[in-house]
Order: sequence, then C-alpha cells, then structure tokens
Amino acid sequence: MKLVRYGKPGKEKPGLIDAEGKLRDLSKELKDIGPEQLGDAALAKIAKLNPAKLPLVKGKPRMGSPVANVGKFIAIGLNYADHAAESGLPIPAEPVVFMKATSCIQGPNDPVMLPKGSKKTDWEVELGVVIGTQARYVSQKDALNFVAGYCTINDVSEREYQIERGGTWDKGKGCDTFGPLGPWLVTRDEVPNPQKLSMWLDVNGQRVQTGNTKTMIFSVAKIVSYVSQFMTLMPGDVITTGTPPGVGLGMKPPVFLKKGDTMALGIEGLGEQHQVVVPFKL
Repeated sequence: MKLVRYGKPGKEKPGLIDAEGKLRDLSKELKDIGPEQLGDAALAKIAKLNPAKLPLVKGKPRMGSPVANVGKFIAIGLNYADHAAESGLPIPAEPVVFMKATSCIQGPNDPVMLPKGSKKTDWEVELGVVIGTQARYVSQKDALNFVAGYCTINDVSEREYQIERGGTWDKGKGCDTFGPLGPWLVTRDEVPNPQKLSMWLDVNGQRVQTGNTKTMIFSVAKIVSYVSQFMTLMPGDVITTGTPPGVGLGMKPPVFLKKGDTMALGIEGLGEQHQVVVPFKL
C-alpha cells in the first residue's frame, strides 16, 4: 500500500493511493497514520479495505509527512563509500548515528527554508525506514520484520553548523524544514528488497545525485538491528539511512543552496519530492 497524509499543515487527513494513482480518503476508517496504525495487524486491516469504495479526493491537495507523531528521527551518516570519499572521510567501521529534530519534519513538497545566517545548506536524497513494531536488541536476520514501510527523505543539512560549529552533527541537521518526508509511506510488502532501489536528486533541473541502495555500506537490516542495540525503536520512529555521492559539499568548488533554488528527488517505487528554497523567516 501507498499510505499518505494530505491537507493543510496540522490538519492532515489519512489517505491511500489506489492502483490507478488516485488519492482515496481514509479518514472514516482511521484517525491518522501514526504509531498506532503501523503495526502488522493494523496495516493488515487497512489492506483489507476496497479502495474503490473509499471516497475519491478531488484536486491536488498538499501532501504532508506520511507519518504522524514521529517519536525519534534517527539518521545514519557516511553510509555510501563513495559519499564518504567525496567528504574526505574514512569508511566507518560501524554505522555513524545521529539525530534529526522531529520539528524539522514536513511534507515532501513544502518549501525548504534557509536557516538564519546560513551559508552552506546542502541536499541529500535518502531512503527512509519507518518502524512498525517495537524493536529492542533485534537480530539482523529478523530486523526487517519490525519495519512498517519505506519513504523518500531529503536529509537537508547546513554544513557550517554541522562541521564548523563544534560537536555534534545534530546542529546542522535539525533546522526547521530540514526533514521532508514522503510523498508516500510504502508498506514493506511492496518493497521486498530495500537494497535494490535507484535514487536521484536534481538541483535547478540538473542531475547531481544518482545512486542505488545496493551500494550502502550497512544494509537496512543491519541498521535496524544495530540501532536497536542502543535505543528501543518504537512504532512511528523514522531512520534515514544515508546518501549517495553528489552532495554540494563534495563538489569542487562546493556548491550550496540559495534562495530560489529548486530540488527534485525520488527513489524507485517510493515517489518524488519537489521543493523550492526560501529565505529565513520567523
């Protein structure tokens, strides 16, 4: 299934995308798409619904984050060898884990705002993993059973804040609007192999990132298992799993986002995002 949340910010309704690509309203069937709706039993109940009998949503409403009430927004750094190389950093022996503030989460097509005084805001297309079942010390073999589904994420990053302002990376990762999620949460049954997904990102119509999850250093299963050794993963938690090469920081000379720039990005089977960069505003 392709599950969505649509409508004005803070007033999103649950929905799904049917086989013909049409948006159907789920608000009479469930309150939202959040932690309570992400377990296997809850998803199975939604899957039994006949999309043709659900109300058709007309027009093109705004898409919000496909997951409500995210408890933790966890990120994995340097998870593609060629991205580590372009960053001038060694391939990590273990996953690099940091946090993005949940307050940065927004819809996939909402504007991305430059932080106050930003000089080095950058882009990163990444595969997002949404946890469906509480996971604590889970094995790599069983890890994917704890996943509800997957989504596209733009791990927007302010590199000066991240690298030049002292520890930790979190400083440059959680600014407002720095976590576009969606457009869809695609349930894991539709993504049998998360290590075989092509991904891309364009800036101002020019392709800058092209990659595939098969080149991850640490697989989704490894990441879920690994992170669960350090914190209990709860339904609705989101893990963003790293980016392939082509970020602005790695260009020679480096290139960073400015007012009016556009970003378009997508992952195979998980939908596309489109953002305009806007100046800082309180």
